[in-house]
Amino acid sequence: MKAQYLIRFDDICPTMEWRKWQTVERALIDNGVKPLLAVVPDNCDPELRAAPADPGFWQKVRDWQKLGWSIGLHGFQHCYVSASAGILGRNCYSEFAGLSESVQRDKLERALEIFRREGVRPEAWIAPAHSFDQVTVRLLASLGVNCISDGYSLRPYVSGEGMLWVPQQLGWFRRLPFGTWTVCLHTNAWSPRRIDRFREEVSAFRELTVGLDEIRRCYRNRSRSVSDKLFHNCYRAVRSLKTRVTTEAPCTSLLP
Repeated sequence: MKAQYLIRFDDICPTMEWRKWQTVERALIDNGVKPLLAVVPDNCDPELRAAPADPGFWQKVRDWQKLGWSIGLHGFQHCYVSASAGILGRNCYSEFAGLSESVQRDKLERALEIFRREGVRPEAWIAPAHSFDQVTVRLLASLGVNCISDGYSLRPYVSGEGMLWVPQQLGWFRRLPFGTWTVCLHTNAWSPRRIDRFREEVSAFRELTVGLDEIRRCYRNRSRSVSDKLFHNCYRAVRSLKTRVTTEAPCTSLLP
């Protein structure tokens, strides 16, 4: 099977850079691409305050979902309060990993309540900084969120607790021969040149893009394979060579 791509946008919140997003959104619609949008339920991160808050934000989110775009639960407040790297060992800071079950449950329930109040259906979990732990996974399953957009594998798979893991491996488009690849993008800091490049790339890759709904249909019964585990280990090793984590102790993965 040839390569397929899921396009994911992180840090979607009322104070995102809307002027840039309008051009990106138009390119997605014009090319018939259905992205996964990581929506912060109650943003309290000053780094994500790129523009005045849009009072019509939640109506936009509902409209995106009506278009067939998928909405992910991007943490709760996008504030890092822990130095734990969590399952993936990618960043040594987290909004969830390392916290007690009661604290994590409270955050998740409050985040989901905001979504319910606004009439938005959470279709995947997207952890800020890619950092969460097994407690987070267990709580998500108990609260009805059964998809995680993260991790490293060639294709999505369902874990023992019934969670669909959709891997997230890329920070930009790359031509690859096979596999399912999530391209994770952050638009707030994009220059006009980067926006133009995105318009070109999304047009070039549109025939290879898929939505989260299609991925669910294709992989809802696929278990994690030996090749998935090998890919996880190899891919993470390559990332470690490229990125030095500035902590006293290196981040470690808890994924077996």
